[in-house]
Amino acid sequence: MSSLSEGPFHTSDVSLTAGGFRRAILRTDDGVRIEAVYEPCTAGSAATAIVIAHGFTGSADRPAVRRAAQVFAQRAAVVTFSFRGHGGSGGRSTVGDREVLDLAAAVEWARSFGHARVVTVGFSMGGSVVLRHAAMHAETAETDAMHGGRKEARTDAVAAVSAPARWYYRGTAPMRRLHWVVTRPLGRLVGRYGLGTRIHPDEWNPVPLSPVESVPLIAPTPLLIVHGDRDPYFPLDHPRMLAAAGDAELWLEPGMGHAENAADDELLGRLADWLASE
Repeated sequence: MSSLSEGPFHTSDVSLTAGGFRRAILRTDDGVRIEAVYEPCTAGSAATAIVIAHGFTGSADRPAVRRAAQVFAQRAAVVTFSFRGHGGSGGRSTVGDREVLDLAAAVEWARSFGHARVVTVGFSMGGSVVLRHAAMHAETAETDAMHGGRKEARTDAVAAVSAPARWYYRGTAPMRRLHWVVTRPLGRLVGRYGLGTRIHPDEWNPVPLSPVESVPLIAPTPLLIVHGDRDPYFPLDHPRMLAAAGDAELWLEPGMGHAENAADDELLGRLADWLASE
């Protein structure tokens, strides 16, 4: 997989639907077409827009993502999108590497609606992406020089839910199954036809900055780490490692499983309050 490239952000095929919803096709810096949806706050004008980064095999139209968007929209405007290789987006999934470009395009689109604040929340793979994205686009001279961060793509607060701390983790049965799907030709066929996810066959080259390596670069942007104590994919050493790596708030949720499917409306409401108030 090639290194990140810079390029202009733009949209095409924007359509206005009922209730002020807008659907658009965004084009990333590396030319991938990404489907995205903007929905205004149901309570009226909102200073904050929340951009949701879904988990692996998710999409903007999956029920769990739509449920999260509906809860968030009670407190803020919301942008949902499908990562490359997912849903109606083009390209193939790189399982957290070049997906930072997809998120950057969604954040820039959210800013184009004039909101004073744009914040990000990611689930599982999306959690690793929001951490890397926040580090790459932090408003510091060091990260700008390292990663080519742009002001329009930065986030004003970031929450990572059920995120891994490190790459190549195979310590649980679900993660061993996921690695089989991603790394084996037969597994990628299962991903395409069984899970609706098109996966890139190439290994990472270079290996991207890990989530735990990203955390120290995010400050002073507010950071929240959320994790369930019954997560079957990533045990509690992952969120604890992330929180210890930088200036972060940590919520360990009793009884919660993994990612957006396990996040109930009460947790989603607390997340929205945190994101909209920071």
